Amino acid sequence: MITLTVNGERREVDVPPDMPLLWVLRDVLGLTGSKFGCGIALCGACTVHLDGKPVRSCLLAVNTVGARAITTIEGIGATQSGKKIQQAWLDLEVIQCGYCQSGQIMSAAALLEAIPHPGDTDIDAAMAGNICRCGTYVRIRQAIKRAAEA
Repeated sequence: MITLTVNGERREVDVPPDMPLLWVLRDVLGLTGSKFGCGIALCGACTVHLDGKPVRSCLLAVNTVGARAITTIEGIGATQSGKKIQQAWLDLEVIQCGYCQSGQIMSAAALLEAIPHPGDTDIDAAMAGNICRCGTYVRIRQAIKRAAEA
């Protein structure tokens, strides 16, 4: 058994220790907001937070998480930056197909926690690992700036 803290709740899972965290979250715990995109940690669709830092969960073995707190898209709205980002996403209608958006939101929320008023260079650096096939990058940037002003 592996004990995890997910969105503030202790959860025990009986899974192989090398199982990727993404599959534990989706298939075992039923938290399907984090998506499988590329499977090689390049697209960002699987982004979650470990102790507030964005990580790619598709390659992260569950046994390496330890006691660190996991926050998923289902729990990010409970944080100040997450709530602001989610509202800005809605206000500016950022989402097109939506597949990548949980990862985008997770990366943006981590950015605002680290840098409350990011400039374009900060946004570019923080969001560089998140791919949007629909090309909503302009609206994503606008939403991050709006959330920073809120």
